[in-house]
Amino acid sequence: MATYQRLHWAGDDSGVSRRERAGCDFDAYIPDELAGRRWSLEGEVAADIADAEAEIVRFNTRGPSLSNTEGLARLLLRAEAVASSRIEGLEAGPRRVLRAEAAHNMGEASLDVGADEILGNIRAMQAALDAAMENSEVSLSSLLRIHRELMRGTRHEHFGGQVRTEQNWIGGNSYNPCTAAFVPPPADRLPQLLQDLCDFCSGDDLSPLAQAGIAHAQFETIHPFADGNGRTGRALIHLILKRRGVAATFVPPISLVLATWSERYVAGLTAYRYVGNPVESAAAAGVNEWLTTFAAATRRALADAAAYEGRIEALTSRWRTVLGRVRDGSSLDLLVRALPGAPILSVRTAQHLTGRSFEATNQAVARLVDARILSPIKVGRRNRAFEAPELIEAFVTLERGLASAEGDTRVSPPSRPVPRRPDGRAYSSFSDNLEYGT
Repeated sequence: MATYQRLHWAGDDSGVSRRERAGCDFDAYIPDELAGRRWSLEGEVAADIADAEAEIVRFNTRGPSLSNTEGLARLLLRAEAVASSRIEGLEAGPRRVLRAEAAHNMGEASLDVGADEILGNIRAMQAALDAAMENSEVSLSSLLRIHRELMRGTRHEHFGGQVRTEQNWIGGNSYNPCTAAFVPPPADRLPQLLQDLCDFCSGDDLSPLAQAGIAHAQFETIHPFADGNGRTGRALIHLILKRRGVAATFVPPISLVLATWSERYVAGLTAYRYVGNPVESAAAAGVNEWLTTFAAATRRALADAAAYEGRIEALTSRWRTVLGRVRDGSSLDLLVRALPGAPILSVRTAQHLTGRSFEATNQAVARLVDARILSPIKVGRRNRAFEAPELIEAFVTLERGLASAEGDTRVSPPSRPVPRRPDGRAYSSFSDNLEYGT
């Protein structure tokens, strides 16, 4: 039965203010276990979950379109990792990140420490998911491996793959849980709760999207790590939807919408954290309220992804008009198709993407430069590369939209740092600074 456990904080003499070093009694929340539990979803909630889940499948499997390529999947994962990094306090605009990535692809250091940290977050998320997907079941070791990968290279790397041994809390101050907004279970409860969470994630009795939503809420409620809970909780959504086969190619950036809807997100998690027996109506109501929010965030993430796809398809169509006759299967045709997934590339990178000779690829790149679709740039200390400014602008628009409650920062301001909106000038003058307002 979900309940609160009354605990005592002893306080200390650490030199902070009297209030902060004082002891107190506080309540830590102990959630019900998940595995084997019977779930009662309201009709409208079940329909919302089913509709959103079906749309994820359609987006992953429909006919020849941008969503059927790895390019869109990479950009959506990059958008989530970049914005997630900003949530964690790492800040760099998309142009910097893409240039740093291009430098690494050409075997050179990027010289941009901030962008490199975000690239590490992207690589870690992909590596963590790849590692976890090696097994058909979600085990505690796979969950710890995800966390270890996500923490690798950060200032708190020593916490990686280690379940916390001390009490943590959310909100209030850094010294005691006396004024915390929420206190997760004490450390001695974590082994059983984590094993139960893994058992639940390994099952298939519940629909995949509902399973992902409940697992995410339970993970954030348990808060099992000293640091990196947010990143791991976001990766868990990806893991479940991929493991269940719903999102074979890409997962919509659900967690970023939840982060944008911060008040609604917290309210949903609070409702999920009922007190009482799991078969009681209050428990079912709390789970249904949370899943309503999770399903809505999924639909919003899909809408933003579809809008982005539409912008890219319109853009590549216009490119083909500007280029004139483009023979199907030619190096130029293949490169135009590949560009959305690689807005900054070298001729060698383009050759790898198209599978054509260096000479044919070089000629294709030259035609795109002549048409002002690609612009020559310098990457790292000495490497020459090319970028597609309009693609980067589209990426910026996607990231800004994901940070706005209404999907448009001109209507509602972004809820976290985002790149400045393109102002119509040449992209070479586009600022990569971040902003909180419109």
